[in-house]
Amino acid sequence: MIPDVPNAPYYRADLARIHHERFGFHADAVAPGIITLLQPVRERGGLVVEIGCGSGLLTKYLVDAGYRVLATDASPAMVDLARQYAGGAEGIRRLRLPDEPVPPADAIVSVGHPLSYLDNEKQVNDALAALARALRPQGVLAFDICDVRYGEARCDEPPKVWFGEDWVLVTRTSVPDPRTFRREMTTFVRTGSELWRRDDEVHDNVLVNTAELPALLARHGVRAELRHSFGDEVLPTGLHAVVGVRTTRAQLPTSDDLHDV
Repeated sequence: MIPDVPNAPYYRADLARIHHERFGFHADAVAPGIITLLQPVRERGGLVVEIGCGSGLLTKYLVDAGYRVLATDASPAMVDLARQYAGGAEGIRRLRLPDEPVPPADAIVSVGHPLSYLDNEKQVNDALAALARALRPQGVLAFDICDVRYGEARCDEPPKVWFGEDWVLVTRTSVPDPRTFRREMTTFVRTGSELWRRDDEVHDNVLVNTAELPALLARHGVRAELRHSFGDEVLPTGLHAVVGVRTTRAQLPTSDDLHDV
């Protein structure tokens, strides 16, 4: 039974289930690249901390590939789904950045742009600093995040409709300002032969200039670079991958440093 948390801002029970059933394609696409990037961590038995695990779609890939995973998400409904779907993880629990501490890790991964769900750019910067501090020396950082181009490319998107056997999802998007991408989502879930339950969620994603992130992470001891993808997948326009490695001292990143990551 998925817990219903009426005041949760994002991914309450109905939308969490719909996301799990219909929108696993991003985890499917990025999993091979992430698994390859983290191979040195697996070989030394290190711990992977996943930020924004959702319903455990990527978590299960990592567990099945032999990684030790502690998966976290801010949504109680998502955490409950992940416990059912990816039960082989070492732990699955709620964690809300940037205020709650990140456990020490040999790798930190975050896909599906959960960092973009924070309230503002300062929170994003604070969260990235927290992730960097949590990494052990030579720890790997891999995440995706929405660039300002994400909003620019979607200014005139029409409404979209998805449906399953007992649910319907209607999504309307807008760009209220250059640093915000908004999704207004309405779900209808069948509760009986003639009854449907409706819920509405508004998701605001903060958009950042991703070109500034390597220098920010360098100040916190992580050499990082922007990438078009984690592996061979094609990321949506404006969704950028960032891959880095924790060092014992802060310095600006170079591509050569990441060849063995």
